[in-house]
Amino acid sequence: MKVFDYIRKKLEKGRLHFSLIDPDPLKQDINDVASKIRILEKLGTDAIMIGGSTNIVSSILDDVVGTVKENCSLPVILFPGNTSGISRQADAIFFMSLLNSRNPYWIVGAQVLGAPLVKRFGIEPISMGYLVIEPGGTVSFVGDAKPLPRSKPKLVAAYALAAQYLGMSLVYLEAGSGVEEPISPEIIKTVKSAIDIPLIVGGGMKTADAVTASLEAGADIIVTGTACESDDMENTMKSIIRAVKDFRH
Repeated sequence: MKVFDYIRKKLEKGRLHFSLIDPDPLKQDINDVASKIRILEKLGTDAIMIGGSTNIVSSILDDVVGTVKENCSLPVILFPGNTSGISRQADAIFFMSLLNSRNPYWIVGAQVLGAPLVKRFGIEPISMGYLVIEPGGTVSFVGDAKPLPRSKPKLVAAYALAAQYLGMSLVYLEAGSGVEEPISPEIIKTVKSAIDIPLIVGGGMKTADAVTASLEAGADIIVTGTACESDDMENTMKSIIRAVKDFRH
């Protein structure tokens, strides 16, 4: 089964949780990846995303993807910060465009360079409109984004609707890795009411309460990354994933 079909079928039954693993060797010790992935699968996460904005080394990325695939049966989806974020070992790639970047490279340039590799490696591409919301964190700086203001939910919704009309399969709202405050329920609700495609929300998802608020506002998929790197990872992720699995709207 294709990964996007897997996502759509699972969404028919409820909301989903994806765990984001950053292959940056300064953040992720390859020796810890195997045990971490086994814990995340046991806790009930629905897919593993692999990617980051900085320090992506192709050989290390391949090692991380290979380790993940050896230690779980979940789909492994690349979440690339640039063309260096492509690994032939992954099941799929979020083929995404940073629509509110000031630099055309992050809107279509990197995608042009990466597309032949995706085809050659036989990785399933899943098109995505990627929107960075204030404050934006590292991805905003690296991707030369003009973060969409939190006070303008209708503007964010217009970008999301444009992504849908351009033929993209998903919209991802990103507050930035490790930010203090997640994207507001008002923004999520406004965006969800404007689009007909699945909505992914990430950034600042540190507690079950934050996750539940995002789900109530309309998020289809919750992504947590920084929490996967915490010292108390298992307990933190247990409460977050349980909030997703127990959610009933």
